[in-house]
Amino acid sequence: MWADYLRSSGLDPATRYASWRFSDNARDANQLVRLVLAGKKRATAPSVWELEGRGEPVPRVGDHAVVTDGAGVARCVVRTTRVTVVPFGEVSAEFAATEGEGDGSLAHWRKVHRAYYTRVLRPLGRAPTPDMPIACEEFEVVFPVLEPEV
Repeated sequence: MWADYLRSSGLDPATRYASWRFSDNARDANQLVRLVLAGKKRATAPSVWELEGRGEPVPRVGDHAVVTDGAGVARCVVRTTRVTVVPFGEVSAEFAATEGEGDGSLAHWRKVHRAYYTRVLRPLGRAPTPDMPIACEEFEVVFPVLEPEV
C-alpha cells in the first residue's frame, strides 16, 4: 500500500512512515478503522507514557502512517495534520467529537480512553491520571482502501 501511495502522490520514495492499528484488540481496531474510512474518525489520542513505553516518538505534523485493521491488513494511509499534547483532564469536547467514537461526547471519550489507558499502561507499571500527557493527533486520510470490508 505504501508503494502505491508514493506512486500516486509523487512523494519522495525516502519518505518515512509508521504502520499501526487503533486500540489494543482486533475487534476495536476493526471498528475504529471503519470509522476512519467512513470519514467519522479524524483523530486519535495515545498517551505520551504509552508511546515512551514502546520507544515511539510523539507524532508530528506531516507524519504518515499505514493504518491496519485488526488482522494487520493495510486499510489506508493517514497524514498527521495537528498534534497538541494536553493533560488527560484537559482534553476538549471538540477533540473528543473529532475522534468520532461512540456518541462523540467528552464523557464517552473519557470513559473508553481511561479503560484503554489502564490496560496499556499496566504493563509499564503506570495508571492513568488527570495530568497524564495525551498526544491529541488529528489526521486526514490520504490514501484509502475501501475493499475488502473489515
